Amino acid sequence: MAEAFPDAPSKSEDEDSDGWDEMELGGEQTTCLFCPLQFHTIAVALDHCRTAHDFDLLALKNKYNMDCYSYIKMINYIRLQKPDSKILVETPVSLWEDECYLKPGEMEPWLMYDFDDLGSAPSTPHYAIDGKTPISNLNFADLQRQIYDLNLQIRQRDILIENYQKDMEKMKQITRMLVASGDTAETSNSLIVDSSVGNSEDYFESYAHLGIHHEMLNDKVRMESYRDAILRNQLLFKDKIVLDVGCGTGILSLFCAKAGAKAVVGVDQSEIVYKAMDVVRENSLQDKIQLIKGQLEKTSLPFENVDIIVSEWMGYFLLFEGMLDSVIHARNQYLKEGGLMLPNKCIINIVGVSDQKRYDEVINIWDNVYGFSMSAMKPEILHDANVETVPENNMITKPVIVSEIDVTTCTTSVCNFKSNFILTALRSGPLTSIAGYFDTIFDLPEKIEFSTGPHAIKTHWQQTVFYLKNIIELQEGQTLNCSIECSRLKKNVRGLSVKLIINDIKYDYVID
Repeated sequence: MAEAFPDAPSKSEDEDSDGWDEMELGGEQTTCLFCPLQFHTIAVALDHCRTAHDFDLLALKNKYNMDCYSYIKMINYIRLQKPDSKILVETPVSLWEDECYLKPGEMEPWLMYDFDDLGSAPSTPHYAIDGKTPISNLNFADLQRQIYDLNLQIRQRDILIENYQKDMEKMKQITRMLVASGDTAETSNSLIVDSSVGNSEDYFESYAHLGIHHEMLNDKVRMESYRDAILRNQLLFKDKIVLDVGCGTGILSLFCAKAGAKAVVGVDQSEIVYKAMDVVRENSLQDKIQLIKGQLEKTSLPFENVDIIVSEWMGYFLLFEGMLDSVIHARNQYLKEGGLMLPNKCIINIVGVSDQKRYDEVINIWDNVYGFSMSAMKPEILHDANVETVPENNMITKPVIVSEIDVTTCTTSVCNFKSNFILTALRSGPLTSIAGYFDTIFDLPEKIEFSTGPHAIKTHWQQTVFYLKNIIELQEGQTLNCSIECSRLKKNVRGLSVKLIINDIKYDYVID
């Protein structure tokens, strides 16, 4: 980089400069924002952007009422995402509002421009930088770090205030309920306040760790099913706009780009999306794939509508985690009429399990722990559903379908369902638990589907096992009249409450 700074002024000369160094014009080579051409001054570079790329910075400033911080984020966004200038000019909302674009990076001459004075001197061309006070390399980096740190502090303060307000509201509710009923015991069971699925910070934080993504990427059933559904149906993706909800490491976005999509937008609130951006650039797909960090429900996309929505939203027992809510929001907000959801169908199944050895390991072990009875632990253990792998030969009944979901038309109430069903014994033996699993279907010209049941290749979802308090001895061909009722947990809307009735005996479980 050429030397751009004159000798330091004396203290008296520097008093009005507020600590900033002045940069001599013509000493810095400025690269165009949209092509490799370089210019001696930012003024000339701006005129080039306006005439060659239809990028009018003053018009953009007025359109979005931008300040210097917005300018910093926009320049970093352009350098990072390398968008077409037409996208920036025509988008109805600014695409660079995410705080990640305030992070300091390599020294950028464009960021030395005094953006606040843009258009304020009518006697000169509105891009002229004569007499402006640019920012030195050192001071600009310090400024960016300070901005980023202050923004973090503000967000942390806002979270604390929000939590205090929620606590105060809970206290008010408790007081009102105590005064109204006078029944402390009954009140304590109903002090569960609903919360929004979209605001679960701990949930998104868990997906910031590479370990969970390593596990999912190593799930061959999961990965190959999505890959085959996309790449074997490339005609559906050719020149289409795709939205990847909960993009994570970006693997589904990469598949869609490979299948010929014109543009792919991936959204994820977890920090993992920053690594995914590196992956996109590493594979030279930044011109097709744009990743955005943010909560989908609160994020503006660069497109009003998309042709296809793809997402791997399924949790344990299919509905745990509540991510389907975001997929439904994306569908209602962005999917074109007749657009495609992937996957587009899911089925929840129930099957009876006979495994006395496993039952003894999980449940009966509490009857004698080193000579002491700890059976008081059993109710809690029986109340929690387990996620584990059930061997196929331990299936003692025929599987039955208890819920079918059409992702193209379902609503967020799909998590609340009730179904009556009959279990039929395939052989004689003890029924020790009920296992739930799901099937996922890509109903396309080249149809792809996979199952997470005991009869299928193991996946990271495994099966969700509900152990019975009372073991039932079955005879081959015997039938059991059953029902299941599933609903969201009030204390954690990403969790599930599952109630089973088997031959008039009730069992309550949580998946949390």
